Amino acid sequence: MPKHTGSAHWEGSLQEGTGSVSTGTGALKDQPYGFKSRFEDGTNTNPEELIGAAHAACFSMAFSMILGQHDLKADEIDTKATVSLDKEGDGFAIKTIHLDMTAKVPGADDATFQEAANAAKEGCPVSKALAGPTITLDAKLA
Repeated sequence: MPKHTGSAHWEGSLQEGTGSVSTGTGALKDQPYGFKSRFEDGTNTNPEELIGAAHAACFSMAFSMILGQHDLKADEIDTKATVSLDKEGDGFAIKTIHLDMTAKVPGADDATFQEAANAAKEGCPVSKALAGPTITLDAKLA
């Protein structure tokens, strides 16, 4: 199976510093992020919205797959993931992610739709990763 990469570069202190994020495919390249976009009202990206975008995309694909197992096909699926960054002790933690999905699925009844949506929420790889992955680290001081 393929491995996908994301990378970040940071310079400076937490509040005055600046950073950029990129993806291995180049879909994001040197997108700026920083303290203001994460904790205030800045306009650049931040880790939480990137997690939200990844989760919404993964969920939508999983939902489409599960619909197919029921011989259903969505005309469209729109998913928004709201990632909440909360104060926890001296730091912060992501405590909740709320998925909001609307889909147009011809021939689906509500029971099948809800069953497929819940299966996608539980089964998409990003949901599983956010439930507690093994995280490894290679740290090098330059």
